[in-house]
Amino acid sequence: MCVNLWDDLVVQSYKHNAKLHRIWAHATVVEHDADSVVLANYRTKVIEANGRFWYTREPSVTWFFKRQWFNVIGIIRPTGIFYYCNIASPYMIDDEALKYIDYDLDIKVSPDYSYTVLDRKEYNRHKIKMDYSDSLKQILERELDTLKHWIEGRKGPFSPGVVEALYTRYSEEVYKNGSKR
Repeated sequence: MCVNLWDDLVVQSYKHNAKLHRIWAHATVVEHDADSVVLANYRTKVIEANGRFWYTREPSVTWFFKRQWFNVIGIIRPTGIFYYCNIASPYMIDDEALKYIDYDLDIKVSPDYSYTVLDRKEYNRHKIKMDYSDSLKQILERELDTLKHWIEGRKGPFSPGVVEALYTRYSEEVYKNGSKR
């Protein structure tokens, strides 16, 4: 599927066992190139695998990559930009949605760029239960280190001002077109 600027996409997250994990009802393409797709949204419906749903509370900008095994959500709050990063497969897009596999490990980043690795216990359980291969485990650990270096180096999504700039562009487009995205 060809992706264009301002397209609305559904996002689907799966687990390694191919079971659906979570769905974001829509997010808007604010930037894309050969290596990544960047989406923005606000008050998006999120549907959990068990059917429960909720709505995102804060504006966000999310980076999905074709070569990196992680995605990065920049969350705009009154106290600054927070990030939630998922160790995940590179994305793919088909006629249905942008899709990726969530591999449990996450990093939460504060506005001062301090960070915490989350869900190590869940990762350790799932790597046994779902039989992650040795090569996959090596990739995931390496990509976790790469993500830490991006955070520490303020690279890509962590570059100061980039989340705000992309969300402003999204907001202006929504306002211009009178959309209720």
